[in-house]
Amino acid sequence: MDLIQYLVKKKILNKDQSIKFKDEIKKLGLTPEELILKEKIIDEKQLFRLKSEVFKVPLQEVPTERISPEVLSIIPREAAEFYKMVPLALKRAEKVLEVGMVFPEDVQAQEALKFLARQQKLSPRIFLITFSDFEKCLRSYLLPEKEMEMALGKLEEEIKIEPEKKIEAREFERLVEEAPIIKMVAVVLRQGVEGKASDIHIEPTRENLRVRYRLDGVLYPSLFLPLKIHPAIVARVKILSGLKIDETRIPQDGRFSTIIREKRVDFRVATFPTNLGEKVAIRILDPEEGMKNLSELGLGDRNFKLVKEAIEQPHGFILATGPTGCGKTTTLYSILRILNREGVNIVTLEDPVEYFIGGVNQSQVNPEINFTFAKGLRHILRQSPDIIMVGEVRDAETASLVIHAALTGHLVLSTLHTNNALGVIPRFIDMGVKPFLISPTLSLAISQRLIRVLCPHCKQRVKVEGKKKSYILDKIKNLPKEAIKDLKLKEPIYIYEPKGCKKCNFNGYSGRVGVFEVIKMTPSLAGVIVKNPTEEEILKVAKAQGMISMEEDGILKVLEGITSLEETMRIAEEK
Repeated sequence: MDLIQYLVKKKILNKDQSIKFKDEIKKLGLTPEELILKEKIIDEKQLFRLKSEVFKVPLQEVPTERISPEVLSIIPREAAEFYKMVPLALKRAEKVLEVGMVFPEDVQAQEALKFLARQQKLSPRIFLITFSDFEKCLRSYLLPEKEMEMALGKLEEEIKIEPEKKIEAREFERLVEEAPIIKMVAVVLRQGVEGKASDIHIEPTRENLRVRYRLDGVLYPSLFLPLKIHPAIVARVKILSGLKIDETRIPQDGRFSTIIREKRVDFRVATFPTNLGEKVAIRILDPEEGMKNLSELGLGDRNFKLVKEAIEQPHGFILATGPTGCGKTTTLYSILRILNREGVNIVTLEDPVEYFIGGVNQSQVNPEINFTFAKGLRHILRQSPDIIMVGEVRDAETASLVIHAALTGHLVLSTLHTNNALGVIPRFIDMGVKPFLISPTLSLAISQRLIRVLCPHCKQRVKVEGKKKSYILDKIKNLPKEAIKDLKLKEPIYIYEPKGCKKCNFNGYSGRVGVFEVIKMTPSLAGVIVKNPTEEEILKVAKAQGMISMEEDGILKVLEGITSLEETMRIAEEK
């Protein structure tokens, strides 16, 4: 009995579905398992439990720690990838090799395994593993330190130089295209993508070349390489990005794409001259990590409703505000994904274009040739757009043009640098926009910051007492009545704190989410803008209409167990 027949027997599929599935499997070249997961008939764990019953092979959960290099060496990585099998453990006393297989029914894979085990005088013991666990095990082959060590050894052998000597100029051009340097840069990039880092920093110090990764907003040192290979590493990155190799005196910006683990990832590169040599910052633009749905950003019920209402309007101006790196662009891209429909003309002006969205006309400004936001915006209006996104309102001319665009029937999205949503209106007035033009155009101002999310596997529940309790109670007393009602706060108050485990690399946190402050334009707010548009007066009206500040939004996330109190207090201090 095959897997499809067994699913029919278990009434997970009916006969018509099974016939259709068999046709689809032939047509698409997929395995039954891949098609079932693609169609979301059942989840992966349930599917492989049933497969275990069909083929009478025990299902094994793989260990969380990395598999040792000694065990991995028994099955080469190429064979592991091709046959979808990985060594799990070596029982030397019993002369047994435990192997996890995604397709234990594959006769060719069985024969290959027998051959590899026989070379080591071992008997294979087979277990069934899921696709996810297979991918997790496969990453054990990719120990960056080991790969770097091997590449460095080969490099030393090829260029035949003493450790303290620098690479000679005549060797440089050849060296940049040598396999070891290519391998090193590939390892640095892959480790960043697989570790879900947002940035990679390659920095020369007096002693070595340091590679650091930014995870959840914090930079962590990861690799230290010999300083002598710094020029070659930087040159390799420049070649990938289309930058000038011989220009080391001025900053350069570039971009490139590559395939990592069967997905396309974009990298934005910026070089910067320092007194120790060129520093390279690489932003990882992974669509799976950076392109999020609106519901995944962390907007609370009230804020989510306000954003949805604003983007459903045919015209108006929606602003995302906050400092660099607070997720403004991610928020605007999430909105664009909702607005991106067949009958709508969307045109953007960005600096730079971070993610490519199919169906959206995206353009990148270039001040060097006088293609600025203001100049580009004038031309956009001749493209008959329905929706316009301008990367940033930087000056009075751009401010005037976006207000005019919103006033003439367009939905406009943009960003602005202010500390909070309250500061948007005074900032526009400072830029020369007339107060009476703001109220009929500005629909929504969204201010945001990013806070780290507690690791769901190890966060620990604690009772709040003393100053922490007083701080929480002080902040929630000014919340709107609806928010307090939904909170259902009871004594004693419990929150969660970070602990640290293997799954979060002992940081206690895993990922980031936004805290938001959203102000909607209302008749009462419009009156204040015309009469007395100070932040104090705007705050009074915003609070009266139920606005939740970023700090209050953070407290709500603390009480929901999403983040820690320390993270929220950090955001409050940064404002």
